[in-house]
Amino acid sequence: MRTLLTIVLSGSIAVTANAQADAPTRTEAAMITFETQLHDYGTIAHDANGECTFKYTNTGNAPLVIIGCKSSCGCVVPKCGPNPLLPGKSSVVWVKYDTKRSGPFTRSVTVESNATNTPVVVLRIKGHVLPPVEEMPSDTTHNIDH
Repeated sequence: MRTLLTIVLSGSIAVTANAQADAPTRTEAAMITFETQLHDYGTIAHDANGECTFKYTNTGNAPLVIIGCKSSCGCVVPKCGPNPLLPGKSSVVWVKYDTKRSGPFTRSVTVESNATNTPVVVLRIKGHVLPPVEEMPSDTTHNIDH
């Protein structure tokens, strides 16, 4: 009887071990992929619309969670998309630059997430804001000779 019990236990352990070895190992992980990591405004007018977006996709097989979305200075305001982002879905990081500041600029936005491929991504914006245009006085009739 002991021999039969030993054979049955040994057989069941071997079958269990073999089934575990044959089971596929699939790791659940979120991955983030941005279409671009740089937005060049070029030369823009003073007080123009300083908004842009950076589109990203969850290319992994688990929900993507944005942990933080921070700018390099107070002149840049970022907003991150909804959490969590399901696999295969896309969203955007919305960025607004304060175009009341004249001159060239280069700024960054750091996006932190649970992505296994790049948990920290640095997005960059750059451009040149023209100085404000001087407005002519509305009443210029006194300067015209008749």
